[in-house]
Amino acid sequence: MPTSQPYHRVHAIGGADLDAAADLLGRGMADNPVHIAAYRGDETSRALRHGLLMRTLLRRSPSLQIEGVDRGEGLAGIAAWAPPGTCQPTPDARLHLLGRALTFGPGTAARLLTWTRAWARHDPGAPHVHLGPVSVDRHLRGRGIGGFLLLRHVGRLDVAGVDGYLETDRPEAVGFYERFGYAVVDKTDVLGTRCWFMRRRAE
Repeated sequence: MPTSQPYHRVHAIGGADLDAAADLLGRGMADNPVHIAAYRGDETSRALRHGLLMRTLLRRSPSLQIEGVDRGEGLAGIAAWAPPGTCQPTPDARLHLLGRALTFGPGTAARLLTWTRAWARHDPGAPHVHLGPVSVDRHLRGRGIGGFLLLRHVGRLDVAGVDGYLETDRPEAVGFYERFGYAVVDKTDVLGTRCWFMRRRAE
């Protein structure tokens, strides 16, 4: 597992960088199984819609911490996480997210609600750092960017002595996260798509 890469910089994402981060999330997650089931349509439309939804989420979630990798050509990957007690959207954020979802049509909005509510039901009751969303730009996959971000993230978890938690709908991601100490604690089908819920116990 690589511990360093020739990235130009790793930095906190905020302010003017949020839209670029949201657009990367749209592109990077357009082929996620649950995104395909929720948004439908072609890859371009899914990327656009999810990017717009992520713009709302990132701008309405002040407690969300976001770190990005910049290779000199713009953002290559990002990891976001919510500190303990902050992983569920505030009422204000929920309202704006629903408003954004409704612009995609009532059917898509209903599927998005089904998905997010199903995932929220699995959130641990004990204090934890909730990882996500995490994404690497599509054309940069397989270059160690995700591993680099995860290595930094679990290092922070170990320093803080707090549990980590995440969800994934990508089968190949389960083994990836297991390499960083996460273990599957539950799984369920959402919109006909298998989803895994993973936890990393504090050291």
